[in-house]
Amino acid sequence: MHPKMHAETQGDKPAVIMATNGESISYAQLDRRSNRAAQYFRSIGLNAGDTIAICMENHAHYFDIVWGAQRSGLVYVTVSNRLTAPEMAYILEDSGARLLVSSSDMAAQLSELQDIAPDVSQLVYGGEGSGDAEGDAEQVLSAMPGDPIADERAGTDMLYSSGTTGRPKGIRLPLPEDGDIAATNPLVMLAQGVFGFNADSIYLSPAPLYHAAPLRWCMTVHRLGGTVIIMDKFDPERALQLIEKYQVNTSQWVPTHFVRMLKLPEEVRARHDVSSLRSAIHAAAPCPVPVKEAMIDWWGPVLMEYYAGTEGNGFTFISSQDWLEHKGSVGRALLGTIRICDDNGDEVPPRTEGAVYFENGPQFTYHNDPEKTAKAANKHGWTSLGDVGWQDEEGFLYLTDRKSFMIISGGVNIYPQEIENLLVTHPKVADAAVIGAPDADLGEKVVAVVQPLDPEGAGKELRGELDAYMRETLSGVKLPKQIDFRDELPRHATGKLYKRLLRDEYWGEGEGRIV
Repeated sequence: MHPKMHAETQGDKPAVIMATNGESISYAQLDRRSNRAAQYFRSIGLNAGDTIAICMENHAHYFDIVWGAQRSGLVYVTVSNRLTAPEMAYILEDSGARLLVSSSDMAAQLSELQDIAPDVSQLVYGGEGSGDAEGDAEQVLSAMPGDPIADERAGTDMLYSSGTTGRPKGIRLPLPEDGDIAATNPLVMLAQGVFGFNADSIYLSPAPLYHAAPLRWCMTVHRLGGTVIIMDKFDPERALQLIEKYQVNTSQWVPTHFVRMLKLPEEVRARHDVSSLRSAIHAAAPCPVPVKEAMIDWWGPVLMEYYAGTEGNGFTFISSQDWLEHKGSVGRALLGTIRICDDNGDEVPPRTEGAVYFENGPQFTYHNDPEKTAKAANKHGWTSLGDVGWQDEEGFLYLTDRKSFMIISGGVNIYPQEIENLLVTHPKVADAAVIGAPDADLGEKVVAVVQPLDPEGAGKELRGELDAYMRETLSGVKLPKQIDFRDELPRHATGKLYKRLLRDEYWGEGEGRIV
């Protein structure tokens, strides 16, 4: 299954519709555009196994590049367009990307990247690039042949997760053994067999395409011949309008989307017909029980939840019907076997909390980080994403903690260590801890708890100074929404920070402690 097949049988059917302006890209257009991208990659010497990066907003040409890379055997790294130039440069260097495809919306970062990553060529939609890819992307690619390259071969994505130091780590999978670009994969089988996707799917994607789930689900819809509706950014009422307008029947969400839609006035929610929905998939963050109850009451038993990671080592699923009988669960395993283990790596009885592992799931490695790869497996060879939870007697999994105090804010994973490492380099900071605190809208907000070098200097002025300092390096999504001050942080004599004490305090008080 592949878009090229649908281009032959239903070439006029929309593969992509951009929600902002209604621009429609047919399967025939997507096929030609992705062929031109593949031809271009070969023309500049990119061959099977080489790496490119894609960093732009939800753009009409996003899938031209993704499918062009897929059909030319490349490894394609999707990078957040919210990163700063130094953050992007790290990923480009770590992944070995030789080309960055972006848009003129990122002109400032791209200009800086030319100085700090001069060896990476740039292909820019709506602007001039650099190096071998000089010029506007549309102009350059339109000059390429629209026919398939002679040596088509299936490529794969390389997505980034966080490393032990707070730096993101790439999960690099080998190219598929079956080089057929139309070969199926486990997600396609899950989409068909579990979530009900098919050629009639009209799929709404409200999230950034650089995330694993939106990218992979959209590509799965394309493999099956459905239509993808792309929002440039999430807006709760606009999402409801799109469901009604296009008769959306499949979709993928994070709990923050649900919260924001539920906060719309009742008359606004009632104004839009959502009865076309057959599967509303959600994941990425724990969904509060009352929120999910309210969504099922509103949309009906169409909510389908899963638990998985970019690493792909396991996959759980739960339907609305099963969830109503096992509230709070993320389901039973469909890929791999769940094992809940104690600190020694031994399995514990049902309803006993422990580390969540998957047995018999696909293996993975963290690129350039053998230590992190090794730590993901226990003595049995079972692998973990670092989450804590428990399983009931029927095999339903319940998550009770986040991996290594990772903060999930609005469905985005944020890792504290990078922010802490930056804060402690400020001349007025003696120590710092970054945690997630409750937020009614985002689920969690980033909070920095700072020990000033001079306690008398704590206050509004220092908050502003620290905020400005962090903005020079960090992307906006990582910036603490709250900065509190303490005379001393809870550290053991060995230097270990008791972050759990801070986190429990903030979650116990609900809104945290304002000092």
